[in-house]
Amino acid sequence: MKRIYLMKRIVLSLLIVLGVFTGATAQKANMDARKLQLALFAISNLYVDSTSETKLVEDAIVGMLDKLDPHSNYMDPEETKEMTEPLQGNFDGIGIQFNMLTDTLYVIQVIPGGPSEKVGLMAGDRIIQVDDTLIAGVKMKTTDIMKKLRGPKGTEVRVKVKRGKSPELMDFKIVRGKIPVYSLDAAYMADKNTGYIKLNRFAASSADEFREALEKLRKQGMKNLILDLQGNGGGYLNIAIELADEFLDKNRLIVYTKGSKQPREEANSTARGQFQEGRLVVLVDESSASASEIVSGAIQDWDRGVIVGRRTFGKGLVQKPIPLPDGSMIRLTVSRYYTPTGRCIQKPYENGKIEEYHHDLIDRYNRGELMSADSIHFPDSMKYNTLVTERTVYGGGGIMPDVFIPVDTTRYTDYHRKLVASGLVNRVSMNYLDRNRNQMMAKYPKFQQYKQDFVVGEDIMEELLKMAGDEKIEFEEEEYNRSKPLIMLQIKALIARDLYDMAQYFQIINDDNPSYQKALQIINNKETYNRLLGR
Repeated sequence: MKRIYLMKRIVLSLLIVLGVFTGATAQKANMDARKLQLALFAISNLYVDSTSETKLVEDAIVGMLDKLDPHSNYMDPEETKEMTEPLQGNFDGIGIQFNMLTDTLYVIQVIPGGPSEKVGLMAGDRIIQVDDTLIAGVKMKTTDIMKKLRGPKGTEVRVKVKRGKSPELMDFKIVRGKIPVYSLDAAYMADKNTGYIKLNRFAASSADEFREALEKLRKQGMKNLILDLQGNGGGYLNIAIELADEFLDKNRLIVYTKGSKQPREEANSTARGQFQEGRLVVLVDESSASASEIVSGAIQDWDRGVIVGRRTFGKGLVQKPIPLPDGSMIRLTVSRYYTPTGRCIQKPYENGKIEEYHHDLIDRYNRGELMSADSIHFPDSMKYNTLVTERTVYGGGGIMPDVFIPVDTTRYTDYHRKLVASGLVNRVSMNYLDRNRNQMMAKYPKFQQYKQDFVVGEDIMEELLKMAGDEKIEFEEEEYNRSKPLIMLQIKALIARDLYDMAQYFQIINDDNPSYQKALQIINNKETYNRLLGR
């Protein structure tokens, strides 16, 4: 009978958590909870077939949330853990980044200071066995492999590893430890005056990572900064506020939130910002969302920097996490984000029409919005003025950049997409390095020498085409020729990542990033920079 009352407990506890459990509301809540309780009791005891009460309760919660906005959702205990872990800044494990290529785990990077580095595991190693379980050649799910590698701090795991051309497997005994999860992919000097920082999410450690990178770049002569938020889907609100604070003068409004049952709450900048001077360009695209939009919106509204790229995703709803007794969670939308000028970041949606909402990026592509700024139309009611130079900016969902950069549709062909999606571009890069790692390390001990001198040869490209044929990917000569320079650049960048670090990957791949190249042009031309900001 204990499970029968779960639905009632959930409804009542939610009302208490949300602070609306008073008077007539309490009476109505009791009635609604009783109604759900009786329905669950009837199904559990009278239905013709056997049922799972847990599943019924979960389906009922999901059904209620599906009628609301696109971002209110329910997560079971395992999903809750998977969602929060990447944002917490650490987890318990062995400290490697890996890729599954065909049916083999390749170590991409050994996290500095982690348990695997301490015992001598290296990038390029292939893990064949974990404890007594064979994981190579058996097509095991990545999630199942992660469960075997992860575990409580202080526990032990044994792995068998194949390294290079050696036929013998190497044995490693690794004691699991606390592993940092980094949100900063790269930080380097783009030129003698300009630093570049790439942030992939807003995690608990992001502000500290950013400040540390900023200090290192300053010591290398940085005066201006490119902040890359392309593909950054967001994260913690407080971290977005903390990051925006680094760029703004004291007492500047960064963001405010409000909802029908939530009062207006404001976040303002302090005097602690470490980059309040110097030219600033922020890169965004259609996958930049939530926290990324808070930062770019505040910078744009205060005329602090130039936004370059394409209109951002438009996720401006605030979810309140509501933990449930079994470790599951409801993330319930309680308010909306607004930029300092009053622009609502959230793009339009209809309650209950989740599929249409998530189809928006495809609709943007079909309308031509990703290729031409002229395809984006804003009514006069969506026009706002910035707070310093009174430039025109636009609301209605997402952040519209100051400088629009179209998607490159010439070299990104269907044939290229198939090669990347099948993992072949990654695999041919790893195969090459697996065969030549020692020679490459001896020939290119420093990255700058590699970047300048290494060329992806025809032997690598021929191997890629053979692998594609083996995978039954039909050869398209015209598309291959169009995409070939891009594929060669990607292979060179992937080899650099595995040979050096993730930052070196971006130093190469950004040579073909139009938004990055435009940012450099703007930031190095004071007149253009000031004109774009209305100065």
